[in-house]
Amino acid sequence: MRSPKKLRARNKKRLLPQIVGIMKDISSPAAVKALLKERGLSPNKQLGQNFLVDTNMINKIADAAEVTKADAVLEIGPGLGALTQELSERAGSVVAVEIDSGLAQALETTLLGRENITVIHADFLKCDLAELHHALGGGSFKVAANLPYYITTAIIMRILESGLPYVSMSFLVQKEVADRMAAFPGTKSYGSLSIAVQYYTNVQVVLSVPRGCFLPPPGVDSVVVRLTARPPKVAVPKVEDFFRITRAAFAMRRKTLANNLAQGLGIGKDRAQQLIRAANLPENVRGEELSLEQFAEIARAYTQVDG
Repeated sequence: MRSPKKLRARNKKRLLPQIVGIMKDISSPAAVKALLKERGLSPNKQLGQNFLVDTNMINKIADAAEVTKADAVLEIGPGLGALTQELSERAGSVVAVEIDSGLAQALETTLLGRENITVIHADFLKCDLAELHHALGGGSFKVAANLPYYITTAIIMRILESGLPYVSMSFLVQKEVADRMAAFPGTKSYGSLSIAVQYYTNVQVVLSVPRGCFLPPPGVDSVVVRLTARPPKVAVPKVEDFFRITRAAFAMRRKTLANNLAQGLGIGKDRAQQLIRAANLPENVRGEELSLEQFAEIARAYTQVDG
């Protein structure tokens, strides 16, 4: 991860007059288009870049994050900094991680003079989390972000499994992903992501975000979801065993839990059926029917013998 870089006023001398004006408002389509043109940039589809261009919605997303001056905030994928500006007004400090070099340089303009912001040019999925936590002040923090849709799950899972002391995560995500995070057993959306998120957090879908709030408009519906940290919902001897089991359970949704566990854990079907019986479940049950506690029962039985 590259060293954190505070934005400094020394950049001001080389700003064009029109950019200074844009810096004050980068939440409108006209301002975003002008800044992108000035910088020779365009939305990168491969990086899932859809810029927020609605001030009212930006304020609502910041509201959902419940940020105060006592908070350090991590933002992933700040883009041109529209949400970052609003978070800066409310938070004690903001650390924004941006993978795109062109946008990271543009942020030197759009966030100019905001001394409580640190921009880090890095890939969040590869950066050193200990260094990142140090940049956040080393204590608890909140996360707020308009996430790139193509790597939403990977980003969320990295934070959940990091062991870092996050208080909450408020994300603008694809509606389908939010549905999966909040899904109940027995529903089509329920799966390993539902279990992972609900194991670590309380999930709340806060508001819907129309496609017209973005430039360019995405091809999917979007929502803001807030994940509030809490102690794990179920007790298991080994967390890694629990998640190995849940991932295996949903590997092939049309197969029974016994078949999926046998193949995913490499334990044979007889042993898989023993685990299912130990949890007082029918042998033909499917993974999507089980609650977190039922998966925990299987994990306990598995760890006792196989772990």
